[in-house]
Amino acid sequence: MKQSTLKTIVIGLTIGVVVLALIAGFWGVYRWASSLWAEDPPPPPDTQCIAQLDSGRASLTIEQSRYASLFAGIAAQRGLAPRAVSIAITTAFQESDIRNLDYGDRDSIGLFQQRPSQGWGTVEQIMDPYYSTGKFLDEMVKVRDWQNSDIGDVAQAVQRSGFPDAYDKHVDRARLLASSLSGQTPASWSCIVYNPAPANPELLVSSMTRAYGATVLAVTTPATSTERQYVTVTASTNEVAWSTGAFAQSWATETGVSRVTVGNYEWIASASTLSGWVGRTDSVESATTVIIYF
Repeated sequence: MKQSTLKTIVIGLTIGVVVLALIAGFWGVYRWASSLWAEDPPPPPDTQCIAQLDSGRASLTIEQSRYASLFAGIAAQRGLAPRAVSIAITTAFQESDIRNLDYGDRDSIGLFQQRPSQGWGTVEQIMDPYYSTGKFLDEMVKVRDWQNSDIGDVAQAVQRSGFPDAYDKHVDRARLLASSLSGQTPASWSCIVYNPAPANPELLVSSMTRAYGATVLAVTTPATSTERQYVTVTASTNEVAWSTGAFAQSWATETGVSRVTVGNYEWIASASTLSGWVGRTDSVESATTVIIYF
C-alpha cells in the first residue's frame, strides 16, 4: 500500500474518532442540561412525601412523614413557632432518622433516642411518639433563647450528645420540611399513596386531634348511598389548616385518605405521581376549613 494512501486512511480514522467523541460529548451535555431543566424530576424510589418550596425541596419516606407531621401538630397545639418543628426534625434526623426505634446506644430508644435511665420516662412512654415528642419540646423550651439560637446548638442543649456538631448537617432540610408541614408555606406538601389501607377515618381523627388538640375540631360525616364518608376539620388559623392538610396526606397510606381540600385548594391521592394542589373555582369553603375524603 502506498504511503500516501495509508496516511489518508489514518487521517480519516482520526477524524472519525474525533467526530464520534464530539457527538458523545454533546449528547452528554444535552442530557445533563435536560435534567437541570426538568420541572418535576421523579422522586427517589423510597420517597413518598416531598416538600416543594421556592427555596428548595426535601423528601421523606411515608414512615418519616407520619412522625414529622406529629411534630408539627404537637407544636401547633402548644402554640410554638415553626422553628420548634425545625428543631424537632433536625434532632430526630440525627438520633433515629425519624424512626421510632426500640433500640439504641445503651438504653436509648424512640424517635429522639431518649433514655429511661436518665429520667425521660418509661420504655412504654418513650416508645409513644406523642409522649416522646412532648418531652422533647418540654426540654427544648427551657433552652435559653431557643427561638433565635442556632438550631444545632439548641438540639445539643437538649440531647447532650457526644457528637455536638452532628445536628448541623440536617438543619437546611429540616427547615424546608417544617415550613411545609407547619403550614407556613401553603400547598407545598405532596405524597404518593402507593398501597392505601381501607378507609379508617377514626384512626385519622384520633391521631389528628391528639396531635393538634384544641386547635382543630374534626367532625366525621358517614357515607351515604351517593357520597363517601369524609371528615370536616375546622382549624384555628390558616397555617393550622394547611398543616392538617399535610397531616392527612402523610397519613393517607394508613387511613385510606383519597382527597383533601383546604379552602378552595384540592389534592387528590395518586399511586404513581406527586399530585400537586389545584385551585378550585367552585369552592366556597373558608380558608380554615379542611375536608378529608376516604
